[in-house]
Amino acid sequence: MHSPVDILLKQLIHFEKGNATAIYIQISQQIINAIQRSYLTEGTALPGSRKLGELLSINRNTVVAVYEELASQGWVEILPNKGTFVLKPEQKTAIIKATTQGLEKLRDYPNTTGFPFQSSFNLASTGEHSISKYVINDGQPDLRLHPTHQFSRWYSASMKRATLISKWNQTNEQSATTFNLHLSNYLNATRGFHIKSHNIMSTRSTEMSLYIVSQLLVKQGDVVIVGNLSHYKSNMIFQQAGANIITIPVDEHGIDVDYIRTHFTKRSIRCVYVCAHRDYPTTATLNAERRLKLLQLAKHYEFAIIEDDFDYDFQFDGSAMLAMASSDAHGVVIYLGKLGQSFFPSFQVGFVVAPENFINEAKNYLQILDKQGDLIQKQMLTELISEGEIHRLIKKNITVYKQRRDYLCQLLSMHFKELAQWEIPAGGLAIWLRFEPRISLVEFAKKAKELDLFLPKTILYQNKNICAIRLGFGHLNEADMEIVIEKLKSAYNAVIRKA
Repeated sequence: MHSPVDILLKQLIHFEKGNATAIYIQISQQIINAIQRSYLTEGTALPGSRKLGELLSINRNTVVAVYEELASQGWVEILPNKGTFVLKPEQKTAIIKATTQGLEKLRDYPNTTGFPFQSSFNLASTGEHSISKYVINDGQPDLRLHPTHQFSRWYSASMKRATLISKWNQTNEQSATTFNLHLSNYLNATRGFHIKSHNIMSTRSTEMSLYIVSQLLVKQGDVVIVGNLSHYKSNMIFQQAGANIITIPVDEHGIDVDYIRTHFTKRSIRCVYVCAHRDYPTTATLNAERRLKLLQLAKHYEFAIIEDDFDYDFQFDGSAMLAMASSDAHGVVIYLGKLGQSFFPSFQVGFVVAPENFINEAKNYLQILDKQGDLIQKQMLTELISEGEIHRLIKKNITVYKQRRDYLCQLLSMHFKELAQWEIPAGGLAIWLRFEPRISLVEFAKKAKELDLFLPKTILYQNKNICAIRLGFGHLNEADMEIVIEKLKSAYNAVIRKA
């Protein structure tokens, strides 16, 4: 006759011999789960090693390894000549992942809540999964260009700094941190600003920056003006804040500022969202005349300008046009930027530049979301700025990306010269490719996917006036580009034949 404990263990324990996890680990994890769920109570005597081996059809030495593993973690006590008994460790909330499904099936975790909550249509994910070998994005950097070994050394050196521990032990961020000081000096030198460390707030990303700004600026029903084609993530954030988004025309000179003057009145607008250098997605640059008009209009109409400088690091031809924030004498511009686009994504940092009173209020939101931030990241970026290393990395990558832009345009001229139109952008990692005559972009993406090339829906723009894609090239080397453009041409021909 088997004891109740023997029967219970035989029912609960399942293991897979072909699993990468050792059998004794699989079994010990499931016994731990049984103890956590109170199936095995404190003081329960477990079967002897020979008996449990027979129950589970495993070697006795494997059972010995199971009990030793449980004892080392404090789940059982092994008493010589007496047996193995269940304990309850002091850390009763320990979470152990079981590698098999035996225990979990006894108590399935609910798929739906037993209470109502507010879901958000505005924040529905735009991500799409694809197993295609080749992918086109909206203009992301190439991770292969990042100096892996150098970053490992820099990160390791930053972790060893004696000052790091003291910074971690601080209960409140200092009013002017070393990082903010270096970042403000860097922006003053590179972007024509005249800011102090109290005019800047660093965040994890541009999206986090915009989210905090929108929480401060936008109330339910407030009018936010964007271009008639604009960044989908920014629109999602504004909509979630309750904004009434109104689109205005965009041409080759950027958004139509005169349209704002003729269609809106004073204090009817909460803010206008613009891109500092290249409009998203069209890559058109807001010219100097319109910038001046927009600054004057913001002062007169009393609205804020959110200036998103998402691709400052990728200027190829000439000098980048100075941001409106650099000539803002009336405190109407909130500048969003990103530092470290030549680095791995985890080393990039977003920031907000604005008048001191706005930054102070924004930091109240930030301390809830991300009180301390990544201190090692800030330490490393501080040193890269002060040593000038960041300038070297940016210049090195700009040379590569400019060559890729030029080669892509050559390939487009070979394959799409009579089929599409585009301008060579002075910077950025994407080209605005407009098809003429028009085709079905949905069908185009479908045919491309059949050729192992994925075009996400977020780069496709089609309505009664537009048929275009935002063709990102930064992540593609020349060999990749040749294959991608050939696949695009084959997909295009397939769409035309079907039509």
